Amino acid sequence: MNQLTRLHYPRVLSIAGSDSGGGAGIQADLKTISALGCFGMTAVTALTAQNTCGVRSIHAVPPAMLRDQIDAVIEDIGADAVKIGMLHAPDIVLTVAQAIDRHKLKNVVFDPVMVATSGAVLIDDTAINVLVQELFPRACVITPNLDEAALLVGYPLQSAQEMARAAQTLLEKGAHAVLLKGGHLPGNVVIDLLMTHLDKPLWMEAPRIHSPNTHGTGCTLSSAIAAHLALGSTLVDAVMSARAFVREALQAGATVSTGHGSGPLNHGFSPVAMRIRTSAEIG
Repeated sequence: MNQLTRLHYPRVLSIAGSDSGGGAGIQADLKTISALGCFGMTAVTALTAQNTCGVRSIHAVPPAMLRDQIDAVIEDIGADAVKIGMLHAPDIVLTVAQAIDRHKLKNVVFDPVMVATSGAVLIDDTAINVLVQELFPRACVITPNLDEAALLVGYPLQSAQEMARAAQTLLEKGAHAVLLKGGHLPGNVVIDLLMTHLDKPLWMEAPRIHSPNTHGTGCTLSSAIAAHLALGSTLVDAVMSARAFVREALQAGATVSTGHGSGPLNHGFSPVAMRIRTSAEIG
């Protein structure tokens, strides 16, 4: 091997809130990233006191501390993909946007976390416009669920037709690609939509997995997309592979009781060994 060629783990940075219950946030991200053979790193945006029943309190991390976390990781280790989750205030959003530009971060997956599975609101109202203006253009894909998309577009989404309309609206607001998750629609079939400016809309259908344990599903999906992008997949392949991972994690954890509310997925249903890539493969 050429002396200048270095070996790397595929590196994924999660910029998100911490879930003390371990089912969502950076905890779910690290479990997912590790299970898919990548090296996970974190920059914590907020501490939450929560469990399977709900969120008790949120403690914001100062913007300067968030900036230092990102800089420390990127300047030393680097990142092949980035997952962004809970950003609760405008100054936090701006700190992340500036870091993306400062470090020229690529393969940025933005999960606009606004409402927890329990229904708790996790973001300031004033932050929504800043999210759209600063992060939509900097992410390669955004991954809202129907409730989050409804907040972003200003109307409820109750059908596949409204999903398509909303995805188009989000593209017009500056997103490069939108993965709109339709799991909140009723019925025994779950419909997701991937829409970009370049390709035809990609509708993905699958039988609904009935499980009481869905806490952290969105965090898991977005971090799995980032992991597959870090491994070199195209966006479409990363989305398809991430959806498959989430479905298997849901199925594997469906009968397990963890806590008294909405429990976590089984992220460790079939972990793979840490992948190793050359600097040339990473590019």
